[in-house]
Amino acid sequence: MKEKTLISIKNLLVKRGEKDVLYVDELSIQRGEVLAVVGPNGAGKSTLLLALARLIQPEAGQISFNGQPAQSESDTAYRRRIALVMQDPLLFDISVFENVASGLRFRGVVKEEIQQKVPLWLERLGVTDLAKRRGGELSGGEAQRVSLARALVLEPELLLLDEPFSALDPPTRARLLEDLGALLHETETTTLFVTHDLPEATQLATRIAVIIENRLRQIGTPDEIFAKPIDEVVAHFLGEKVKRG
Repeated sequence: MKEKTLISIKNLLVKRGEKDVLYVDELSIQRGEVLAVVGPNGAGKSTLLLALARLIQPEAGQISFNGQPAQSESDTAYRRRIALVMQDPLLFDISVFENVASGLRFRGVVKEEIQQKVPLWLERLGVTDLAKRRGGELSGGEAQRVSLARALVLEPELLLLDEPFSALDPPTRARLLEDLGALLHETETTTLFVTHDLPEATQLATRIAVIIENRLRQIGTPDEIFAKPIDEVVAHFLGEKVKRG
């Protein structure tokens, strides 16, 4: 039987040089949930995502995956469990079909399975008609949809999203948020979603983690976070964001 908790973090400390850039005393991510990580610029949101992606090495603390220390696996084995989508799609200058297939090919998936899975995810992200278009010929919204299809076709245990909508115009962002929210709910893909945009967080997430001044301050449902900020620092951040929105 699979554990309900997919990721467990305890006493995580990340440094850059002599400076502490992130401290998380305790954080769990449950299977199937979408956890939004919010906070001011430079607070440490993306640092948490990069630590979970094993792209930076923590100074101290433990990250457990399925109840086992993540460090017990090789980087290659661990990264096969996850998929990462950044703010810039970074597509290859090959066809959309081949872009979405690239991760499957890297993992040694047989051709027949690729031919079945890629069209399914092109359809789910609404980019079937772009299958033969080259990656460099796409608009920002199209490219991000392809990037999401490339990640989700891998059926990752954990999907990491780092500000994936921030470069998109408002109508494109709204449509993609709606489509992605439905897909994540349908597939029950466990997701950590970094954003500076509170409306995005409340729309997509089942829970929100607030990181301010390089520390995890509070975690809860959107209603809990807004109704009962844990301290004045969180309340000020939420209030400023609401006023600006």
